[in-house]
Amino acid sequence: PPPRPAHRRSLRGRRTLVVTAAVAAAGVGAGVFVLNANAGAVDLYHQSLPAKDGWAASGSGTTGGAKADAAHTFTVSTRAQLVKALGSVSDTAPRIIKVKGTIDANTSDAGKKLTCADHASGTGYSLAAYLKAYDPATYGKKAPAGSQENARKAAADKQKKNIVFRVPSNTTIVGVPGTKAGIKGGSLQVQNVKNVIVRNLTFSATEDCFPQWDPTDGSAGEWNSNYDSVTLRGATNVWADHNTFTDAPTFDTSLKTYFGRKYQIHDGALDITNGSDLVTVERNLFDCHDKTMLIGSSDTDSTGKLRVTLHHNVWKGIVQRAPLARIGQIHLYNNLYDTTTLNGYTPKYSIDSRAKAQVVAEHNAWKLPSGAKVAKLLSGDGTGSIAGGGNLVNGTATDIVAAYNAASSKKIRTTVNWKPTLTAGLQTSAKNLATELATTTGAGVLK
Repeated sequence: PPPRPAHRRSLRGRRTLVVTAAVAAAGVGAGVFVLNANAGAVDLYHQSLPAKDGWAASGSGTTGGAKADAAHTFTVSTRAQLVKALGSVSDTAPRIIKVKGTIDANTSDAGKKLTCADHASGTGYSLAAYLKAYDPATYGKKAPAGSQENARKAAADKQKKNIVFRVPSNTTIVGVPGTKAGIKGGSLQVQNVKNVIVRNLTFSATEDCFPQWDPTDGSAGEWNSNYDSVTLRGATNVWADHNTFTDAPTFDTSLKTYFGRKYQIHDGALDITNGSDLVTVERNLFDCHDKTMLIGSSDTDSTGKLRVTLHHNVWKGIVQRAPLARIGQIHLYNNLYDTTTLNGYTPKYSIDSRAKAQVVAEHNAWKLPSGAKVAKLLSGDGTGSIAGGGNLVNGTATDIVAAYNAASSKKIRTTVNWKPTLTAGLQTSAKNLATELATTTGAGVLK
């Protein structure tokens, strides 16, 4: 940013003194609030989304908790501290939450580790009883109902109270550099709020202890789980930057099979649904996950919303939904897709454009193992669009939509009804992305 005019400096100096005094008066527990003395320079915790940096720069932009006072600046390293720092979702005072180290969501208020058995305790639920009650061979292909399904719901509610963290408007949550900051087993819920920043965090092992059997999902039924690592529902102006999303340490290959289907404990990594809008997702690492990113929860989600920018992200060991896009105006640029099978995660497709989604995908790079088909990088229902060019596959400029359309009856359209203008950092060549992004994406990079 340009240097601030000289007349602002004395004011900044005065403000620093006032804030320091406020911190001293409030005591250490209030956290430390530092205004950078260098005019124009801003520390990691007070950073706002830069101008034109994707859709989240629209409207009033995305500032998160940049204006937080000392009383709303927290450093947290336990689940209980995180819950307290988040406060009530109705309290929209700007807040900064610094996450130091890894917070395990499956812990009690006192810090005791909680297992799935602890969450089930007292509900009457047991997996063995559930499997016996709803085995399609005896129960038939109807939705589970009755005492074991009620018990499963009760157990699920207990886990949910522990692992779901509601984020209020005007909040910045940032991992403290050098502390392996992250949330293990938790789900950040950004619901019906606006102006939120999430940075420098590793989201790992978001697991549902109590998946629900749905015999009507597909031809053979499915086990469906509940929690995304980060879920945006009706959220506006959100910036997700330099985070890592992974199933580790429990990969899908280690999951058991019941009723002939995988007992799936993972849901989405970062899902953007229910009329969420003006979202920028940049320099994140999406690693070892199946259903990674949903934009739009259904074909009837909100028209005129779901405007999302994804740039400089790395996707590896991703089976599908990178992203699955519906309805909205989605801009994908300078992303790197490595479709090599990793830890048993074998890719089905990268980008799915459906329900009239208007996707512009430009200057992205794909790394394909030998024998993999370019036509399988995309998916669609015949109504979605993917425009844009400059995409490279194994270093060669490739028209990925033409390759898909040549092999598919449900064609992806190649024109869109909008033109991206919020394109900060857009590189017009994807050829060096693999090298550049190796050291500049994911948690632990920001200093």
